[in-house]
Amino acid sequence: MRVLGSAVLAMEFLVMGFALLLAMENHGALALWLGSALAVMLLLNAGLMKKMTGWYLGSLLQVGLIAYGSVVPAMYFMGSLFAVLWVSAFFIGRKGEAIRASLLANPPKQ
Repeated sequence: MRVLGSAVLAMEFLVMGFALLLAMENHGALALWLGSALAVMLLLNAGLMKKMTGWYLGSLLQVGLIAYGSVVPAMYFMGSLFAVLWVSAFFIGRKGEAIRASLLANPPKQ
């Protein structure tokens, strides 16, 4: 769960960096500062994924990523796509950790 969530956040950081490059041409300093702050928070939140607080903060950052679509319209699509990946990482990661825990508790006999 933690690994998938961190991977999604790291990829969002990269996409946000590219969105900042697109925003440089047509938007003011405030939009760039907000986008930069969002990118840094995405990267830092990848380290908080050990606790549930990281998931809550990551969910808020997903909303921010979609909202940055008001600056770069393509971010509406990319933010929504990453929000789906975020939810998928939560549920698939939870199942994967349950399988790993059951295998550690009852290792297969050879």
